[in-house]
Amino acid sequence: MVTISRTRTKHSPFSSIRWKILLAFLLIVGVSFAVMASSLTNLVSNYLYEQRIRQDSLSVEKLASTAAPLLASARTSALHETIVTASGDMGGRVLLVDADGKVQADSYALLSGTRLQLPEVLAILNGGESSAWGIHTMQESTLESDPSSYVAVVSAAMELNGRTGALVLVSPVQEMMESLARVQERLITVFLAVAGVALTVALVFSQIITRPISSLTSSIRKMTKGDLSVRTRVRGSGELRELAESYNAMAAQLESIDHSRNQFVSNASHELKTPMATMKILLESMMYQPDMPKELQQEFMQDMNHEIDRLTSIITDLLTLTQNDDHSLSLKLEPVDVSALTEETLRLLQPSAEQRALTLEGSIQPDITMQADSSKLGQVIYNLTENALKYTPDGGHVSVMLYTEDSTLILMVADDGVGIPQADLSHIFDRFYRVDKARSRETGGTGLGLSIVRQMVTLHGGTVSVNSKPGEGSLFTVRLPMNKKEGTA
Repeated sequence: MVTISRTRTKHSPFSSIRWKILLAFLLIVGVSFAVMASSLTNLVSNYLYEQRIRQDSLSVEKLASTAAPLLASARTSALHETIVTASGDMGGRVLLVDADGKVQADSYALLSGTRLQLPEVLAILNGGESSAWGIHTMQESTLESDPSSYVAVVSAAMELNGRTGALVLVSPVQEMMESLARVQERLITVFLAVAGVALTVALVFSQIITRPISSLTSSIRKMTKGDLSVRTRVRGSGELRELAESYNAMAAQLESIDHSRNQFVSNASHELKTPMATMKILLESMMYQPDMPKELQQEFMQDMNHEIDRLTSIITDLLTLTQNDDHSLSLKLEPVDVSALTEETLRLLQPSAEQRALTLEGSIQPDITMQADSSKLGQVIYNLTENALKYTPDGGHVSVMLYTEDSTLILMVADDGVGIPQADLSHIFDRFYRVDKARSRETGGTGLGLSIVRQMVTLHGGTVSVNSKPGEGSLFTVRLPMNKKEGTA
C-alpha cells in the first residue's frame, strides 16, 4: 500500500478559498456601491449647486448693476432701501464691498466699515474674476456665530468710480445641505442592506462552489493516509468537474500501480524463494548424508546448478524490467538486418527443437533492414520463439514469419501447442503470469519473458498481440514501424 507522508499546517479559517471568495465578492460589491453612491451624491449635489448658483448669480449681477450708480453717487438712503428690499426678495443678506475690501453697505447694518475677507470677495478684488460662489458655515463666513448652519456666498463685480468692487449675497442653504445629508444617509442604509443580502448570497454560493473542492480535499487526506480506493463525487460542470474526474483517474491509476507493485513483490518473492528452497533441500541432503553415492551427489549438484541458472535468469529479467520502469532503458538505434537476425535466432534454437523432435521453420523475407536496437530486437525474436517451443508438445510444429507491409515490419510466431484459454489472454503479458504454473516451472520459464517482449516492442514504438485457442496453438504478432527515429523510451 502506498503511504504518503505529509506535514499538516494549521491555517486560519479566513485563508480558505470559501472565505476568499466571500471577501472578494463583498469587496467587489462594496467598491461598486461606493463608486455608485459617490457618483449619485455628486450628481445630486452638482445639480442642486448649479440650480442655486444660476439663480443667485443672475440676481446678484442684476442687483450689482443697480446698486453701483447709487453707491458711486453717494445716494445712501436709496442704496440702503435697494439692498434691504433685494435682501428680502432674495432671502439673504446683501453687502456692498469697495475696491479695498471694506463693507460700504450691509442690509443687516452690522458690518459697515469692516473688511470682508471671504474667498469669493478676494477672487473678484484680487483675482480679477467677474463672479464667485462658495459654501461656508456661518462661523467660517465671519457673518454669524452658529457653526452648524451653512450659507451660500455669491459675489459679482461692479464698477465704482473706475475701480472694481463687489456685491455679495449671503443666503442660507441649510435645507439644501440637510437634503444632501439625508441622501447620503439613505445611501448608507441601502448599502448596509445590500451588503447584508450580498453576504447571505455569497455565503450560499461560496458553499456551493467550494463543496466539490472540500470533497476533493477530504478524499486527498484519506489518500495521504494510504487509502487509495477513495474516490470523490463528480458534480457540476466545467473546471471543477474536470478536476474531480482527473483526481479519480489519478487515484485509480495509483491504486492499480500499488496493486501491481504488491503483486509483483509477492510474485518475485515466490519465484526467488522456490529455487532457493530447492537448493537448500538438496544441500541439506548432501550435508546430512555423508555416505551418499557419488552418482546421487552428482545428480544433486546438477539440480542445484540448474536452480542457480534459473535464479540468475529471474534476476536478469527483473533487472531488465526495472530499468524500463525507471525509464533508464534506452535504445541504441542502428541499421539492423532483421532478416539475418531472425535467421540467426532460429539457428541458435534449432538444437533445442531437434531434442524434442519439433519442427522449427522460418518464412523470412530477405534483406529487411530498419533502424533498431539489435540486442533488444533479437531478444524479442528469441523470447517469442523459445516460448513457442516450450509450450509445444514433442513432435509439434513452430513457424516464424517475417515480412513488411506498408512501412511496417511484421513478425509472426505460430505454434500448434497447448494454446491459451480465453480468460488468460488479457493477462499473458503480465509479469510472472502463467497459464499452467506447474508446467511452466518444469519448462524452466520465469514468467517474465513475454513481459520483456512487450516492453522491448513498446520501446521500438510497436505493438504485440496474441490469438490463441486451447488445443489449437497460439499466434503472436509483432508490428514495428520501420521509420522510428527516437533513441530512448
